[in-house]
Amino acid sequence: MANSARNQPGTEGVSTITEPDIDPMETLTVFYEKNKKTLSTVATVVVVVLAGYFGYTKLYKGPAEEKASTALSFPQLYLGADSVNMALNGDGKNLGFTKITKKYSGTAAGNLAYYYEGVCYLKMGDYANAIKSLKEFNGKGTMVSNIANGLLGQAYMESGDNAKAIDAFKKATEDKDDAMVTPMYLYDLGLAYEATNNANEAKAAFKRIRDEYPKSVHARDIDKELARLGDLD
Repeated sequence: MANSARNQPGTEGVSTITEPDIDPMETLTVFYEKNKKTLSTVATVVVVVLAGYFGYTKLYKGPAEEKASTALSFPQLYLGADSVNMALNGDGKNLGFTKITKKYSGTAAGNLAYYYEGVCYLKMGDYANAIKSLKEFNGKGTMVSNIANGLLGQAYMESGDNAKAIDAFKKATEDKDDAMVTPMYLYDLGLAYEATNNANEAKAAFKRIRDEYPKSVHARDIDKELARLGDLD
């Protein structure tokens, strides 16, 4: 499958820019250019980590939710440090995502643990379990719903099921206002269409990146992708 290596999630740190006169998309572009040899979907991990630290931990209510939230914070730290095995299975003292999904089933943290579990399996190249975990995750009302669908699409694509990958990428790109996640998975959608010999749909996905998200990192070389498909407009 073409270009699949560019779509593996990785873990890198990101500096925070506070100056009001700096375009955040330009800042992201510079970061991407410096690190594109070692990562392709940095936006995924940025949201993964930030969602864990700042989003969901403030939403849990009740003793069970608080305990689940606390338990989830430890494997989040391991995932942020790229210690995938400990994030998934625990360190002997603290639970990993796999056990949290079972022990805290029915809680928001238990549900979110399925998402992180899927991220871990995807990073490990275990696409079957990545698919299983991401399908268990209920993304409705969460900050990572679109990313979860995008990761599911990547897992399907790596498994050779391009039809299901296309369906997942379509869901991941439904939010037209998300200038970070949507163009990232539009690019994957284009590759998935290309893998099914559907050049017209691939070009349509790439053109959406060019026309609707010109400041996104994937827009920089999108004309080359279109030219490769015979579109020289």
